[in-house]
Amino acid sequence: MDFNDTPEEAAFRKEVRAWLDANATRKSDDKQSFRARNDDPELLRKAREWQAKKAAAGYARMTWPKEFGGRGASPILQVIYQQEEANYLVPLGFFDIGLGMCIPTMMAYASPEQLKRHVEPALHGEEIWCQLFSEPAAGSDVAGIRTRAERDGDEWVINGQKVWTSGAHYSDFGIIITRTDPTVPKHQGLTMFFLSMKTPGVEVRPIKQMSGGANFNEVFFTNVRIPDSQRLGKVGEGWKAALTTLMNERLAVGMPSGGLDVDELMELARDTDFDDGPALKNQQVRSRIADWYVQQQGLKLTRYRTLTALSKGQTPGPESSIIKIVAAPKMQDMGAFAMELMGPAGVMKEEIPQAGGFQAQWIGGAGFRIAGGTDEILRNIVAERVLGLPADVRVDKDIPFNKLGK
Repeated sequence: MDFNDTPEEAAFRKEVRAWLDANATRKSDDKQSFRARNDDPELLRKAREWQAKKAAAGYARMTWPKEFGGRGASPILQVIYQQEEANYLVPLGFFDIGLGMCIPTMMAYASPEQLKRHVEPALHGEEIWCQLFSEPAAGSDVAGIRTRAERDGDEWVINGQKVWTSGAHYSDFGIIITRTDPTVPKHQGLTMFFLSMKTPGVEVRPIKQMSGGANFNEVFFTNVRIPDSQRLGKVGEGWKAALTTLMNERLAVGMPSGGLDVDELMELARDTDFDDGPALKNQQVRSRIADWYVQQQGLKLTRYRTLTALSKGQTPGPESSIIKIVAAPKMQDMGAFAMELMGPAGVMKEEIPQAGGFQAQWIGGAGFRIAGGTDEILRNIVAERVLGLPADVRVDKDIPFNKLGK
């Protein structure tokens, strides 16, 4: 691993800092963030303005080809920009899915005319995209979806339901995976499309979360008609297109994870009094914090390993799944421990700001362990693709989808 920027990377980091200093406000010590409630219309307006400013300066998506508004740069430069931007009070989170996953999939499969129509508005924050993959009956098995698309001349008719669709309530467009042939094994009968979220028959229902937010949605499709020209890839090759989408998630390795960490937990333990003194002097408390400190250092070094690969022009491999396997349970467990440490005060979100931060971390941790691949799915990836262990037995691999469960 190389912990230092190359001279070129150091020069770019200096350039980015200067631009951010001139165009944004540096975060104060109170951990301010624009990311907390991205279901706020006013926050969305500010996010669009910031995205347009970034795009005009050439920082919005530097890895993209120049003809699409990028720089054709190495992913490490995008990572450096994201690292620096994390130190400033700017609205984040609205465009991650669209620019990180949806538009790259469009670049791989859409026509030149469609790209000319959609890429620039997305890059400049004028249009937002969502990813319509998850379904109630499929869980983490993307290939187990039931939303169907049936051909009718030059059109397709879509019926079904998606769930946990982040940002669907403010998105303008989405990419959707559907089942077009139930008579073949599940991975072979899929086809991907893109569509306007304003198409007749599309209904978005926000899901109110216990955190108070409503960023996830159910999306229902009732006789939704779209032209065949909005198909991405060949009929029956939707799984290949879906993998293209999911693989692009790896370019988000430089994004800040957010949340409170060991330093904040140590501060809390230092300020919390037990009968025999500060909680930080209690051996059990110190032992728990020490375990999380070790995990934090391991995550930092694993990220450095990935950044080193990016700096050398390499693509992050499946070993990057280790980061989320460790970080997600750590986030949830630390939040729970902090609330327990505060006792009754741990539930008093409004009166004690510090409690609110750890409370949000505990509540959000459960979702984080599901989003982007559950703990179990990611452990399988590491076991099979990193450690070379035997794959799980998949009894449904060669059975026609409409015969499953019979």
